[in-house]
Amino acid sequence: MTFLQAFILGIVQGITEFMPISSSGHTILIPFFLNWQLPDKEMFIFNVLVELGTLVAIILYFRKTLFDIISGFIQGLLKGQPFGTLSARLGWLLILATIPAGIAGLLLRDLFEQIYTSPLITGIALLVTAALLITAERISLKMNETHDITVTSALFIGVMQSLALVPGISRSGSTISGGMFRHLKRESAGRFAFLMSVPVMLAAGSLSTYQMITEVPDLASFLPIMAVGFLTALVVGYLVIRWLLQFLVKNSLAYFSIYCSIVGTLTIVLWFLQRSP
Repeated sequence: MTFLQAFILGIVQGITEFMPISSSGHTILIPFFLNWQLPDKEMFIFNVLVELGTLVAIILYFRKTLFDIISGFIQGLLKGQPFGTLSARLGWLLILATIPAGIAGLLLRDLFEQIYTSPLITGIALLVTAALLITAERISLKMNETHDITVTSALFIGVMQSLALVPGISRSGSTISGGMFRHLKRESAGRFAFLMSVPVMLAAGSLSTYQMITEVPDLASFLPIMAVGFLTALVVGYLVIRWLLQFLVKNSLAYFSIYCSIVGTLTIVLWFLQRSP
């Protein structure tokens, strides 16, 4: 991998991690479209580091909110009132929303690893993402009232997040759609989706980092190039979070649905063309 490739993929990761268009899918499709023959070991290291970059971006952007949630959560436990404040309650809801994806990841890890590099599955999954987004928008147009996040809603959104283990199904897209299915406003669903991604990304990043350190003996030789991807994903990701939360206040998810439909269809067509005699 070159510095330019790392820079390009870092930009792609920073944009697609938070926009509802699937970061894992684009990590697969960019090398596929550009015919980059990148070693699996380098891509593994790169994916770990750029995901950590976007995790840092989330933590920096929501630092005050996360501090309030953690402090409220701990104080609630110490006082014997675990649901005594809004921050403490939100902390429990985020934990609850994390459980379905954690269980699915542990039970189906081998299956997801087998399909992770498949452009065809990614293309199909992007069409699924497109369907989720447009369905969520249609449901939101029929809403007469909006609801707060409940235990049931948190669990439902958590189940929706587990769909994103399939490359091409967007984590933010599935969770924002899940929130809108439960009658949350678009921007409220987006904010909760970003916050609930922190524990999942932290757990996945910690595991991947451990694997990277223990399984890649010549790790140091890759770090200078990978650092470019990490920093690029961090900066771009931070800017995208700020932009997207403002965008969701007044704008439809339909734009992202159209994009996913086009890219998904193009991917499927190119995949079959490459295998035609």
